Amino acid sequence: MFSAELLPNYDRSALRTRIVHIGFGAFHRAHQALCSDLLASDHHSDWGICEVNLNSGELITALRAQSLLYSVTEMTDDSLSTRLIGVVTHALHAQGDGIDAVIEAMSQPDVAIISMTVTEKGYCHQPASGQLNLQHPSIQHDISQPDTPVSLPGLIVAAIKRRRQRGLAPFSVMSCDNMPENGQVTRQVVMQLAQQQDAALAKYIAEHIAFPSTMVDRIVPAMTPETLSTLSDKLGCRDEVAVVCEPFFQWVIEDKFVSGRPAWEKAGAELVADVLPFEQMKLRMLNGSHSFLAYLGYLAGYQHISDCMADENYLIAARRLMLAEQAPTLTITQVDLPAYADSLITRYQNRAIKHRTYQIASDGSQKLPQRWLDSIRWHLNNGSDFDLLALGVAGWMRYVSGVDEQGAAIIINDPLKEQLAQCVASTPDGPARVQALLALEAIFGRDLAASPLVAARIGEFYHQLQTQGARETVRQMISHD
Repeated sequence: MFSAELLPNYDRSALRTRIVHIGFGAFHRAHQALCSDLLASDHHSDWGICEVNLNSGELITALRAQSLLYSVTEMTDDSLSTRLIGVVTHALHAQGDGIDAVIEAMSQPDVAIISMTVTEKGYCHQPASGQLNLQHPSIQHDISQPDTPVSLPGLIVAAIKRRRQRGLAPFSVMSCDNMPENGQVTRQVVMQLAQQQDAALAKYIAEHIAFPSTMVDRIVPAMTPETLSTLSDKLGCRDEVAVVCEPFFQWVIEDKFVSGRPAWEKAGAELVADVLPFEQMKLRMLNGSHSFLAYLGYLAGYQHISDCMADENYLIAARRLMLAEQAPTLTITQVDLPAYADSLITRYQNRAIKHRTYQIASDGSQKLPQRWLDSIRWHLNNGSDFDLLALGVAGWMRYVSGVDEQGAAIIINDPLKEQLAQCVASTPDGPARVQALLALEAIFGRDLAASPLVAARIGEFYHQLQTQGARETVRQMISHD
């Protein structure tokens, strides 16, 4: 099927399934799986991966049809480089193969790591507090029916329970999603669900299961039919599981594993004692500026991040947000932050990476707390300006109001879309709507809604966006400096 020269240069039959990964999305395919493939190719690693999707089964079906092979293509404005990934040993779809088949895969003796990329909403937690959302329908199901889980926390608890019953070694649970202290968040939701099911099991988890945190960074846009067609010529076939990405790659991992790990550092990862400073830097400077560009760019009619970068005002605003309002909130000392900001701008300007503003704008209710709101709290405590952060929140509020500046409907993709729609429908477009959205405690907590300064600054920018539009509002923000 694939061109012979692209096939892996190692013996795939020598791989052992030692990792089960939940969430076979584009980012994982271009990041963690690629890193493990480099180890197999260059360092004779035998760490294979069982890939699992809990919901959609299309990618798993396509992967099986391709002998568990797929391609990763790094793209810049003037070049592309393709690699075939062969480190996948098994592929499961929870709905098609059954959840018990997934639990059984996680319960095999060789498995040492459970990893996941399920986006923030997959953890069934309250983004503002990090606590497990006990009212979430999937969590309520898993409390009453623990042996047939439907949530990520429920699946992990069920697998730990089965391994414990069989006397197998514990595994490590490694989140690779964009959340600060993602290992701690994962530990918290798993522990809190286990407490609801079995106190003895919760005690076992606390004593034996490791939850290393990670920071992951690589821009991986959603695939389009056009991109798939472009790759077909290079591959010699159509790869339905193909993924494209930028050349940049970073993976910072807390070195805390209970049953071993691959030597990922040999493939470019950084193993450290404390990931949090790196996580905060990436979430606030990269992801925070990405969300700023996504909402204000989408409202202005810019389809891609690179389109935003062609507007000098948006470029200046993004860099200023990073350095003037996000960098002061950070504790990291190992990184030259102005140089990091410049590198991000360069990456955003890569026109070969069609990273859609609409894609980044999804699930905003889950992203705002760690990307913007914690920084606003820092500025409130320190008496400093947060105008660009407030403009970003106002842009999000305009976006979730559901109509763009051309009068076209915006399809909101967010786990709280019903609550957001209710706020929009029940309040007039203006200060009342700003206050209603600020009152969503799951996003803003109680403190930000109670702050007159926060409401005033966001309300002022919301009014500007209403009356002048996103492009002019950003232009005025820059020109006033």
